[in-house]
Amino acid sequence: MARLMGGSLFSSATGAFQPSKTESVANYCRISGPVKLHLFQELGAKASELHGNGIASNRAGVLRSNKKSVIQAILQSESEVETANGRGTRGLRGQLNKVVLAYSGGLDTSVIVPWLRENYGCEVVCFTADVGQGMKELEGLEKKARASGACQLVVKDLKEEFVRDFIFPCLRAGAIYERKYLLGTSMARPVIAKAMVDVAKEVGADAVSHGCTGKGNDQVRFELAFFALNPNLNVVAPWREWDITGREDAIEYAKKHNIPVPVTKKSIYSRDRNLWHLSHEGDILEDPANEPKKDMYMMSTDPEDAPNEPEYVEIGIVGGLPVSVNGEALSPASLLTKLNEIGGKHGIGRIDMVENRLVGMKSRGVYETPGGTILFAATRELESLTLDRETIQVKDSLALKYAELVYAGRWFDPLRESMDAFMEKITEHTTGTVTLKLYKGSVHVASRRSIYSLYREDISSFENGQIYNQADAAGFIRLYGLPTRVRAMLEKEL
Repeated sequence: MARLMGGSLFSSATGAFQPSKTESVANYCRISGPVKLHLFQELGAKASELHGNGIASNRAGVLRSNKKSVIQAILQSESEVETANGRGTRGLRGQLNKVVLAYSGGLDTSVIVPWLRENYGCEVVCFTADVGQGMKELEGLEKKARASGACQLVVKDLKEEFVRDFIFPCLRAGAIYERKYLLGTSMARPVIAKAMVDVAKEVGADAVSHGCTGKGNDQVRFELAFFALNPNLNVVAPWREWDITGREDAIEYAKKHNIPVPVTKKSIYSRDRNLWHLSHEGDILEDPANEPKKDMYMMSTDPEDAPNEPEYVEIGIVGGLPVSVNGEALSPASLLTKLNEIGGKHGIGRIDMVENRLVGMKSRGVYETPGGTILFAATRELESLTLDRETIQVKDSLALKYAELVYAGRWFDPLRESMDAFMEKITEHTTGTVTLKLYKGSVHVASRRSIYSLYREDISSFENGQIYNQADAAGFIRLYGLPTRVRAMLEKEL
């Protein structure tokens, strides 16, 4: 039996799923423990989302969930797998038992499935992470995966984990790469890689694979995470091995191996979307002299077309992390979703930048991060009340290094983890509320409040007070300016 998530294994079954009329599934799924029917979704064949713990044999369609995440898996029978993959036979490049592939259902990953089987004689488990890219991206994945020859599809809901354990630490640290980039793709890769390693353990895989090219940053981010979490796993990167050089080659390979080519409209842009951001690269953006087209943006309204009236939004923060919007307590993913809607309406969070990739080349990208831009502004403004000058300076200097580590794929590096502990400690009193004014692409602070505020009106006032005597400033200036006076005296003597 295949245990898909943490928890005990049970032999009793309290639920079963019927196979779709159009899809052949060997056996019913056996689920243990109390479960509650929650939602039906179409993913090629019918699948259900259940709350509770459960297990299923590796002969049937399966779905298992706990309170925080959901795994959906569609499997073929063992006999089908053995026949289809020729288990035990050596491939053109070697022999692997089972490979977990980061799978999107697009042309590249659809072709990778048969390529892995042909070249490594292995079973292929397709894995898809839901990090907020939208339900449209998840439609029909089971049918596509099986048509490509995969023995199993696993879909895991990572949205809450993504925001809570990856986005929020970067937000608390103030991590921004090269003064602009809010690290949307950089933060998503380690949470996906972590889930892949977990799935590899559950299904008994000896390798993992991704569809990243040899020119980008993502190959490094995935593989460093694999190395850190399970150095014994083999890593297969087809784009660094195969002879396929472009879309037409991939289509020809698919036809040759009787793999249905995904019928999707080819975007002129290369995009990556998750709950934090949407990135755009390619086409006219490859020339930094070209202004982005108005119809390219998808998450945010053009500031020129945004409402003519400003909107005020209040962010509640506890210990450096956001917890509420306009007084409503929300989970991390729900909070970010709400701010994306509010910010997107007002054209907030558009960034156009030329960045330095980890592999050495420069690239031009345009990013939409409406909710993230609001949150960065809110936390920064609250820190102006709760952190002293020296702490802010040290925090800002470390934030640069923190951002570089995340961008470079070193999320599980001890240095980043140690820096995160520092950030958590110094922001423990960064608690309060910040009200921001959103208007036609701009974010302005309207109000800041904190019970831990270091701002004292009785000290800052121009009126004399008992705590601060203005006459004391004369001695301070003489001592503070002593190096300047000594240097000037020396130059005069020379």
